Amino acid sequence: MARELDYRWHLRQVMAARGMFATTDLSAPLAERGIRLSSSQVYRLVVERPERLSLKVLVALLDILDCSMSELIEPVAVARPVVGSKAVGGGEVGVGDLRPKRARITATESPRPRGEG
Repeated sequence: MARELDYRWHLRQVMAARGMFATTDLSAPLAERGIRLSSSQVYRLVVERPERLSLKVLVALLDILDCSMSELIEPVAVARPVVGSKAVGGGEVGVGDLRPKRARITATESPRPRGEG
């Protein structure tokens, strides 16, 4: 099994622990630190797990919430089955190994014309 790295985003929980329950509670503190985000961007930052995050925004969040990165981001390793080459002399057949068989044309008697009995 190969390990795939992933993460959990705990911004909402950290905010709640600091008494910040509305997503708009972050707008003014972010603006004070030079980070100008729209209300929808702040909402997505809090509610969804960000795929990309500016380091300036991350550092501002750590400063605003007075927390460490490990409180905000939890690394998680997910086990995934390894899809690799099959062993010599056997093993599982993958979809890519399946090929259609070529049709064989064999010589037979010529067909009788219609109407002949």
